[in-house]
Amino acid sequence: MQEIAQHIAITLKTLRQARGWSLDRTARETGVSKAMLGQIERHESSPTVATLWKIASGLGVSFSQFLETSGVAEGTLLRRGQTAALVERAPGMQVVPLFPFESELGFEFFVIDLAPGALSESTPHARGVVEHIVVIEGEMDVCVEGVWQPLKPGEGLRFAADRAHGYRNRHHSAARFHDVIHYPRRIDV
Repeated sequence: MQEIAQHIAITLKTLRQARGWSLDRTARETGVSKAMLGQIERHESSPTVATLWKIASGLGVSFSQFLETSGVAEGTLLRRGQTAALVERAPGMQVVPLFPFESELGFEFFVIDLAPGALSESTPHARGVVEHIVVIEGEMDVCVEGVWQPLKPGEGLRFAADRAHGYRNRHHSAARFHDVIHYPRRIDV
């Protein structure tokens, strides 16, 4: 977990400086406070999944860029555990990039676990971003346009992620789902 927090800190600072943005400007663009951004850059605080999404969207980069420390070559067989996971202990959510952002195809692919009782509400991603959710274990609900929709294993949902949305697990067992995020235009990596 230390390695990923350090990678997030370095990535944030590098992206911000490459744009010539101050912490004030980055705060305006991302909706994350200047104080929090500074703490993340100094590796004094680890962002939640929701905060990291706000930062990625505001900077116009993929979410997985903050999690992946190395690229994945074409033809590489990936298994769970081979890539870094971002874990939120309190909300009970674990996000693992199975296939990090692929600029030519414009997508990234995550395996996400939701503990019983977990709730994750997300602010809108960049304009035009679309998510494809497929439940592989357990049951969960996805909120789109303020309406919670239940999903069971084998069921999926595609929705515009450039608006507020969320995931929750109201059940007594964990839920696992695939989340393919499609970016409509090339974004920085």
